[in-house]
Amino acid sequence: MTEPQEPTGSTQHLPRAGGPGASDVLELDQSASSAAYDPVPTQGKGGGRAGRFWSARRVPAALLALVVLGGAGLLLYDIAAVRADHPAMRWRRSLADELAERPLDDVWVLAGAALAAAIGLWLILLALTPGLRDLLPMRRDRAEVRAALDRTAAALVLRDRAVEVSGVQSVRVRMGRGKAAVRAVSHFRELDDVRADLDTALGAGIKELGLARPPSLSVHVRRPAKKG
Repeated sequence: MTEPQEPTGSTQHLPRAGGPGASDVLELDQSASSAAYDPVPTQGKGGGRAGRFWSARRVPAALLALVVLGGAGLLLYDIAAVRADHPAMRWRRSLADELAERPLDDVWVLAGAALAAAIGLWLILLALTPGLRDLLPMRRDRAEVRAALDRTAAALVLRDRAVEVSGVQSVRVRMGRGKAAVRAVSHFRELDDVRADLDTALGAGIKELGLARPPSLSVHVRRPAKKG
């Protein structure tokens, strides 16, 4: 894994109310930085491509199978009844009459077609996307082993790393698939120093997670809100 790019950040300042020529500055109690990490090679000796995990989609598949099975069974029963010289079911006669009489630009026809198209697009989307967005694939050192880390667990690991930094009062970590956003509150020390230490500690923590695609790191540090 390559070393993270040099994070950039600085404490922001605004002029005091003494006028545009005033030499004093008012410090805004916040500091921010970001660092990008080059992806770890996903192809190693004896390993393989560390792709995302695919969801089994059991619930949508079961619902679709039940609907298709029920509709097909009902239609086949009605066809068999007609072949046996019994009248067709009332719903099929009514449906045939409605389809024969209603024009194509009828509101109900268009609404039914839109609903069927939406359901079809939803099923296609489920079939073509892996799902399981909360699982972050880890590096594969062996071809027969695949592992993933839950995003919540990864955020807790980084949070534990961050609270060990001197000057950090509280930390909130939001772990995404491509970015780890860290917001910390520091009650002492210079904010830029705290931020730099957080960059170092969290950068090492991201490396130790062993992810196939390490997320970029964004760190924001501020002072506690003044009471009253």
